[in-house]
Amino acid sequence: MSDPSSSRPPRGPGGRRPFAGKFGGKPHAAPGGRGRSGRGGAPTWAGEDDVALLYGWHTVAEALANPQRRFRKILATENAVNRLAESNLPLPVAPEIVRPSEIDKLLGPDAVHQGLLAEVDHLPSPRLKDIAKTDLVLVLDQITDPHNVGAIVRSAAAFAVSAIVTTARHSPAATGVLAKSASGGLEHVPICLVQNLARALNELKDNGMLVVGLDSEGAADLADTPLRAPLALVLGAEGKGLRQLTRETCDVLARIDLPGVIKSLNVSNAAALSLGMARQALRSR
Repeated sequence: MSDPSSSRPPRGPGGRRPFAGKFGGKPHAAPGGRGRSGRGGAPTWAGEDDVALLYGWHTVAEALANPQRRFRKILATENAVNRLAESNLPLPVAPEIVRPSEIDKLLGPDAVHQGLLAEVDHLPSPRLKDIAKTDLVLVLDQITDPHNVGAIVRSAAAFAVSAIVTTARHSPAATGVLAKSASGGLEHVPICLVQNLARALNELKDNGMLVVGLDSEGAADLADTPLRAPLALVLGAEGKGLRQLTRETCDVLARIDLPGVIKSLNVSNAAALSLGMARQALRSR
């Protein structure tokens, strides 16, 4: 279910190292760095004292439509400003008109920014006890690639996942490449940060959630596994899969049987497939 060849270390926006400069302040912390406690002792993203970067039309437009997002700056080309005006999206701050090359310098030449870059605050992390009251949750066990996590967030939004639970450490921050890959999904799927994943899973179980881990050595195919709401699906990192303590904490371990000659999937594809199977199972109950 995992493809080791796709596992690579997380990088900053556009594939470059984190930067300081026009967006001010300290350099942005690299995704996957050490987490720490924020206000009230709640876990925070590594680098949360700095701001998140969102770029690309869908990513920024969805954020503008989200009243919970706090914008600090918007850089936009003249074409992007005209498109924003035509869209009638609320603009909490006046865009600063720049040339495309100025955004290229900030993000790197590989970033597809469509002339739009925003500096925003991270969204708040919801509480586990609130998440446990919902029907479908996704749990990520140290998945570090921001492209994969972003794609997972996008699929989670498509399948109406209530929240994603992940660790503050060994997880990419919700910024840059991850946000772009999520294509606006970050505005619809809250991310709950925890310090200890096994304890978080136990808390979900104590509140009535069925916790199902996806593992290539699972006892049964996910399609044949009895599922019911509230449900938490747990996915492990590329190559490594679920950690031992995570496996032991799950109520059930299930695999995804594939009919073709290739028997494993990239973790983001496995997430999309398993979420579709879960939604179908929950609808039929």
